[in-house]
Amino acid sequence: MKVLVPSSVRLDLPGHDVVVFDAAEPIPAEHRDAEVLVEWVMPADRLAEAARDLTGLRLVQTLSAGPDAIARAGFGEGVALASGRSLHDATVAEHTLAMLLALVRDLPRLAEAQAAGTWDDAYRRDQHAPETEGLYTLEGAHVAIWGFGSIAQRLAPLLEALGARVTGIARSTGERHGHQVVAADLLPELLPRVDVLISILPATDATDRVVDAGVLAALPDHALFVNVGRGTVVDEDALREALERGTLRAAAIDVTRVEPLPAGDRLWSAPHLIITPHVAGGRPRGAAALVQQNLDALAAGEPVRNRVER
Repeated sequence: MKVLVPSSVRLDLPGHDVVVFDAAEPIPAEHRDAEVLVEWVMPADRLAEAARDLTGLRLVQTLSAGPDAIARAGFGEGVALASGRSLHDATVAEHTLAMLLALVRDLPRLAEAQAAGTWDDAYRRDQHAPETEGLYTLEGAHVAIWGFGSIAQRLAPLLEALGARVTGIARSTGERHGHQVVAADLLPELLPRVDVLISILPATDATDRVVDAGVLAALPDHALFVNVGRGTVVDEDALREALERGTLRAAAIDVTRVEPLPAGDRLWSAPHLIITPHVAGGRPRGAAALVQQNLDALAAGEPVRNRVER
């Protein structure tokens, strides 16, 4: 099969005609007969062009964990869509943990003191104060992860190794991979007992601004919030206001509704907020194996792995 692969990744796919293309440019006319398109950080207009021009496509395989970009590009019903679920589990879990520990230990405050050449004795006093017991550690913290997929399943044991108690939030109550999971309709009961809320939710109509003022208000004032899913799931005005009022202790976000986050956006100056530029995933790991598996499935007339339902 002819497989279009963006130049930003290198995939070894023996037995197939691999054509490397520039994701920022239109796909050359001589390669628009391709049967498979591998997508990785393609601009929306180029994806729409591919949906229009690649009439022989059988599969679009994104290497992103979330399939929202390929799902809204306009590919026909006869084209199978597959996500990159599992390719970013390790790196997103690491980045989430790094941001969370930075919040817990208030590393931005210490970085400011270092930049000013100051030995922050006040930090030492704050950390030792009886009323802050439990705020500077994950030991004993109750962490809720909203969107309990493969990334959450990688992250949860890391949190538990540091002494945290983890509850997942998903569509239905039960147990997943040894962890308690509750349905989202139980949030009013759960959130007041949560010390950390982590969102790994995908971008869908149902999740748009689902982390709203009501959700943030239900958390205790000492709670922390981390978003490594999609920026569209957060009401950013509500997040900023909660941080400004002090009804949320601190937050860290790797994603925003508009990316890049525009210069001058009020989020840049929100207090106690860490912003990273959508780098949690970094680079897909194990992409060649996933693509090869789906090429084999396509050739055999079998369902592809990580198929996106439409």
